[in-house]
Amino acid sequence: MATLLSAQCVFCLRKPGSQINLRRAAAGITARCYSSRTASSADYLHRSVVPSMHYQKSLPRLPIPKLEDTIRRYLAAQKPLLGDEQFAKTEKIAQDFRNGVGKQLHEELVAQDKTNKHTSYISGPWFDMYLSARDSVVLNFNPFMSFNPDPKQEYNEQLVRSANMVCSAVRFMKTLQANLLEPEVFHLNPAKSDTDSFKNFIRWVPSALSWYGAYMVNAYPLDMSQYFRLFNSTRIPKRGRDELLTDGRGRHLLVMRKGNMYVFDVVDGDGTLVKPAEIHSHLKYILTDSTPAPPFPLGVLTSENRDVWAGLREKLVTAGNAEALGLVDSALFCLCLDDESMRDHIHISHNMLHGDGCNRWYDKSFSIIIAKDGQAAINFEHAWGDGVAVLRFQNEVFKDTTEKPLVHPGSAPAAVDSASAVRRLHFHLDGELESGIKKAKENFDSAVAKLTIDAMEFKRGGKEQLKKSKLSPDAIAQLSFQMAFLRQYGQTVATYESCSTAAFKHGRTETIRSATAHTKRCSHAFVHEPSKHSVEELRAMLNECSKYHGQLTKEAAMGQGFDRHLFAMRYLANSRGQALHSLYTDPAYAAINHNILSTSTLTSPAVSLGGFAPVVPDGFGVGYGVHDNWIGCNVSSYPARNVHEFLQCVHKSLEDIFSVVEGKPLS
Repeated sequence: MATLLSAQCVFCLRKPGSQINLRRAAAGITARCYSSRTASSADYLHRSVVPSMHYQKSLPRLPIPKLEDTIRRYLAAQKPLLGDEQFAKTEKIAQDFRNGVGKQLHEELVAQDKTNKHTSYISGPWFDMYLSARDSVVLNFNPFMSFNPDPKQEYNEQLVRSANMVCSAVRFMKTLQANLLEPEVFHLNPAKSDTDSFKNFIRWVPSALSWYGAYMVNAYPLDMSQYFRLFNSTRIPKRGRDELLTDGRGRHLLVMRKGNMYVFDVVDGDGTLVKPAEIHSHLKYILTDSTPAPPFPLGVLTSENRDVWAGLREKLVTAGNAEALGLVDSALFCLCLDDESMRDHIHISHNMLHGDGCNRWYDKSFSIIIAKDGQAAINFEHAWGDGVAVLRFQNEVFKDTTEKPLVHPGSAPAAVDSASAVRRLHFHLDGELESGIKKAKENFDSAVAKLTIDAMEFKRGGKEQLKKSKLSPDAIAQLSFQMAFLRQYGQTVATYESCSTAAFKHGRTETIRSATAHTKRCSHAFVHEPSKHSVEELRAMLNECSKYHGQLTKEAAMGQGFDRHLFAMRYLANSRGQALHSLYTDPAYAAINHNILSTSTLTSPAVSLGGFAPVVPDGFGVGYGVHDNWIGCNVSSYPARNVHEFLQCVHKSLEDIFSVVEGKPLS
């Protein structure tokens, strides 16, 4: 279920005479500038002229698609996955749903939505879906995004980088809380909208109307409702359904090293950032602490089945650990200091996605993980948000630490009593809790041992060449996955591409169903019949795939997919205790939601790579990025699939596609 883009917002808007594809990786593109003016206070990253939440009240509401459109799109997505006989059955079931139970559920959903104008129709059910899931959050939900190294090599030393990231993270938090963080806006015409004059104008437009003012100059504010969950937030295990806790009273940081847990204040009593030299001193104290790793590391419990963890947490509280757990839960965020250096990208992916289970608290809204060699990443819990806020945070922290570091190589830590300021948390464990921790570690080790990760870089071309050829870079990347799976396994299978609907109030995500009749036909021609088709014919198929994928992308980002609509109606039926219509019990519905290819794309100047585990045992978790002159993939699998062979097939597919783009026949 983990999706990076969730962090990415992909949407398309029409201008007279053209269609413009907006591919926004939540921060690192030329069409957006975050900083308005340099702040005079060291507490803030910047001081935005326009208040952070200025547009929130006037954001458009997420539309509920027409039922007939949802059924049409659903059947179009099923077509390449089913044989003729099965498709005919599914089509009959879907039309019966449309004309009967579905019509009633749709009308109820619309009526319910009209009485809840403060939110979106998907927000509540989506929170419920995440929080009710009983599987471990590790591998099943939490993704990671790794930071690029600091360009100044000496600033990648673990202690220096940790201190700077903590300072920048607190500065981000303070800027957000003071309503001074630049609003999240996509600028189609930054020469008009991303200017001091426009900002000085729009700040005086009432919040209830401000979105419309931005729209008039082709600027599109995005939902920021998830941002408050970034800090002081934790997912609390409860039997049956977890809860999200945000306790803004916390002024301390949670630090983990060797499975030990430490806290110290990073915000003073008056709300200001603790002096960077003091933070430097406290982190140095932790990094040099000789306390051995605990025989029963508590953090591994957060990797357990949620009901099991809920029961063990209750026992922890009963055993007298409520105060210590409260400090963990209310901490600003978690900083994980690892004692291991990273060997390569694959090692980074494994360490940042799951690690050894002992030096993590997977329930925190996010954790910054910093290895011994300074390699850094964010691992985040997924229930509270979809990554848009996390990626914005990551970009701002990277920018601040690399451009305005507050701690430097050779800086002397403050001469303070860190032994008194830093508190190592102690937990009282009885035999039952020790047994629970031991079992959790066994379960964790068994789960992660099955995961394989591999990566690939295709250097022959990328976004620039594809755009010159009037092809969608994302469409071509997705097509290469379809071709690769067909070449490797001889099938076209359910494929999920995450798309943010953050252009709407309380939008979450929608699915781009990138396995289509067009990609199936094109893949078959490239893989099985390359000699039967001319270069011109193959190129025409590429054009069709690109055009249709662009249409699906636009529809999804504008809330016009089918997945969330069908999900919300099923949720409504379940909440009313109604028997599910056969559309939901149809094997074809189960199959299209068994996403063997789960994909998400991410490009940002702050991010080196991102990744997540497959969402089904026989699937692939495909993180990818189409860069100016190359294409990268970071892919995971379990034993049912061969990730190494899959990436070889992806590379072969891209080679064939670029040959055709260059006008060369396939051999």
